[in-house]
Amino acid sequence: MSKDKDSRPSRRKSLLGDRPGSFAIAKQVRISATKSRRVVDLVRGMDVNAALDTLKFAPQAASEPVYKVVASAAANAEQTHNLRRDDLFISAAFVDEGVTMRRIRPRAKGSASRILKRSSHITVVVEPKSTSEKGA
Repeated sequence: MSKDKDSRPSRRKSLLGDRPGSFAIAKQVRISATKSRRVVDLVRGMDVNAALDTLKFAPQAASEPVYKVVASAAANAEQTHNLRRDDLFISAAFVDEGVTMRRIRPRAKGSASRILKRSSHITVVVEPKSTSEKGA
């Protein structure tokens, strides 16, 4: 069993490699992936502080969970790698589809129509600015 675990790469390794930085993932967020992607596309590549300010005043409903994930990724970087929040930027951010809950709505003549309640997984990766400039 441990042989399989060692052969599978860790999530940190696949997202960051050996670069400094951190990430945060929110799973089963009860908002559709397409709505979340609209908000994530706004902040991808921005500084963390600017992204948090943008998300705070964005009118979309998905901006609140994305705000929490960005703040969590920044806090993870501060705690684990002693990085300053002012030096961080969002190097990668993406949204995957989560589990879809299926519900039924009664219709005329004993029939029913399906209601799909979609969810999403939001992932945000933050890195210090100096690392990306050296690599580029």
